[in-house]
Amino acid sequence: MTERISFQGERGANSHIAARESYPALEPLPCPSFEDAFAAVSEGQARYAMIPVENSVAGRVADVHYLIPESGLYIIGERFVPIKHQLLGLKDATLDGLTHVRSHPQALGQCRKALRALGVTAVKTADTAGAAREIAELGDARIGALASSLAAEIYGLKVLKADIADAPHNTTRFLVFARDEQNAAPDSGPCMTSFVFRVRNVPAALYKATGGFATNGVNMTKLESYIEGGAFSAAMFFAEIEGHPSESRVRLALEELAFFSTSLKILGVYPADPFRRS
Repeated sequence: MTERISFQGERGANSHIAARESYPALEPLPCPSFEDAFAAVSEGQARYAMIPVENSVAGRVADVHYLIPESGLYIIGERFVPIKHQLLGLKDATLDGLTHVRSHPQALGQCRKALRALGVTAVKTADTAGAAREIAELGDARIGALASSLAAEIYGLKVLKADIADAPHNTTRFLVFARDEQNAAPDSGPCMTSFVFRVRNVPAALYKATGGFATNGVNMTKLESYIEGGAFSAAMFFAEIEGHPSESRVRLALEELAFFSTSLKILGVYPADPFRRS
């Protein structure tokens, strides 16, 4: 197995920072898309993939949740990473001289108020670090980028305005994926369980399927629906709960869920990031 960790984006992206901080011994492997980052692990080009799934300001990361079950990979961990967006420009650029700012839609959304106050036009790009590379190549001092300080270092840019996100709590949650299961051991501490399921196509099926979590005192922290294979008759659901399947309350809740579902697959049982306790 190659000792690398894949991520979507270019060097200097926030996913690169998350991968480097979490697994400093692994070589970062930039990928042009989430599909490519997942495939790198499936095909043995990387040991792990670091994938963002949601942000405290901009919400869910588009397309990721339906890609997770399709990837065939397992979730082995989660990381909450504070996001520090820097407004970058060329060495001779000035804040007043900017007319356009490029970045990933998530970053633009997280800095929407700040960009409006500057009176600049937001331009969507594939990722934050890619925007930094693009403006370095364009050589136009009127065009800036929202990216990390690492991207500024890599592409020879300067910070025109630091930490410009609209909310100080701006944090992205990442999930770590591997080709093989690495479930947390029972009684190893607080953990999360992620799974996908399809309910039966009958009235109140979702209510009945998830009712066991409430009656057994299991906290469900996420429930996302998506359509699989173009079928609109019954949706698939991606869900996350606090707890380990070995706990009796979790086991009973999952048994009730399975009874009212046509399919159920555990995607990972992994340690809860200490950030949750804060």
